[in-house]
Amino acid sequence: MTDITKNDIAPPRSFLSQDAIQVFYRLLAALLICAVLAVLSDSFLSLGNILNVLRQASLTFFIASGLTLVVLTAGLDLSVGANVALSACIAGTVIHTTGSPALGILTGLACGGIVGLLNGIMVTALRIPSFIATYGMLWVLNGLTYWYMAGETLHGFPAGFRQIGSGYLFGLPIPVYLLLVFLGVGTLFAQRTIWGQEIYAIGANPVAARLSGIPVARRLLLVYAVSGTMAGLASIIFLSRLNSAEADIGESLTLPAIAAVLIGGTSLFGGVGTVFGTFIGALILTLVLNGMNLLSVSANWQPLVTGIIVILAVWLDMKTRRRAQ
Repeated sequence: MTDITKNDIAPPRSFLSQDAIQVFYRLLAALLICAVLAVLSDSFLSLGNILNVLRQASLTFFIASGLTLVVLTAGLDLSVGANVALSACIAGTVIHTTGSPALGILTGLACGGIVGLLNGIMVTALRIPSFIATYGMLWVLNGLTYWYMAGETLHGFPAGFRQIGSGYLFGLPIPVYLLLVFLGVGTLFAQRTIWGQEIYAIGANPVAARLSGIPVARRLLLVYAVSGTMAGLASIIFLSRLNSAEADIGESLTLPAIAAVLIGGTSLFGGVGTVFGTFIGALILTLVLNGMNLLSVSANWQPLVTGIIVILAVWLDMKTRRRAQ
């Protein structure tokens, strides 16, 4: 048997890697979009609009950051939007019932994490492909949420709780501070920890990873649980921001999160990508949507434009990586 060690399949990832070069190109793309929008719209560079872009990008990033770890293992989590909806509705009920925002926040995070863990169990123990397992979970969560809410809407949460999604600190929206914290934690975890390197190794070659002694099943459980917990965090931010919760709150969240991951350069085939790239992807996607709103592009055309951008991003990424190899 070939003697494979962890160092053979999971070399230390330098910031000046191919991933870093890809992130640099995406930063240039984001700056180019900003320059074009600044020329086309007088209100794009206003402070209020810039803060709005950062806030919207942070909401997408919370969901997409956990999803990035799943995609790095060559998996996919299609249930994140439905997870946000169920977690927000349950957390909102707890806050209304107990009057405790802290208990509601813990409940939302726990609900999201449990859903993610169930996804991981289906993928690892039942050997169901992640696409099918999480697609099925999407429908299960939608059914549970609509049954649980029974057409009702929760609203009117405490003012202190609403500050999480709507408040400002030193002139910046609080979600932006949370974004910076989780961006730093996520980047350090993926790039500088053994567990992060093992996740890259699993995505690059799961068989070699298993032969090298990496506990593949446990790491997969971890990434799906993290993805679910980040969806739970997003549910708290949305609940606080919107000051309401209803069953359809997450229906429009899954595809933008997947788009942010792909635009950010994470490969659907696993083993390639960064959490920081996902942040840039969320920023680019938000800039495009913001620009279309400022330029009064019809809402009917916006999904078409977003889809074309995602296809172009994936095609350019695959072409660039083939050339690099």
